[in-house]
Amino acid sequence: MNDMQMHPFNPIVFNDTHTLILGTFPSLKSFEYSFYYAHPRNQFWQLLSQITGYPINNRDQKIWLLKAHRWGLWDMVASCARHNSADSNLRDIAVNDISALLRQYPSIKRILFTAKKAEALFEKHFGTLEIARDYLPSPSPAYAAMRFEQKAEIYREKLGIRN
Repeated sequence: MNDMQMHPFNPIVFNDTHTLILGTFPSLKSFEYSFYYAHPRNQFWQLLSQITGYPINNRDQKIWLLKAHRWGLWDMVASCARHNSADSNLRDIAVNDISALLRQYPSIKRILFTAKKAEALFEKHFGTLEIARDYLPSPSPAYAAMRFEQKAEIYREKLGIRN
């Protein structure tokens, strides 16, 4: 699959969102299931459920978890060519207009990245924006350098969850 693909989802953002979580581009499984972080082995939703105690059995529960904690979700890449889900294979990248989203939602005060590629693209295209930003360990099944429990602890800290 080397055809150009357009990002299939709208951002999930609410009027009171304070933290925007940015990935790179949906996996092929996410395209198939029509939702963010849908690969069965991706740990994103399990990490958020682990640190908040919220259930994530369906799309509505996942959106409610985001809304309840005032987190938003989107990706850096608007369109690209690729032949698998790895960020390293993305070509002919066009980025989403993050600055326009931030103008539309002025309550967003910081950005957290779930991929080094997303962070690098942000710095390249929007690095002059004055907004706090940080990196979360990748929830991808390909990132095995850190145990789930270690990732959860970092997510808890950086997302400000006090348990």
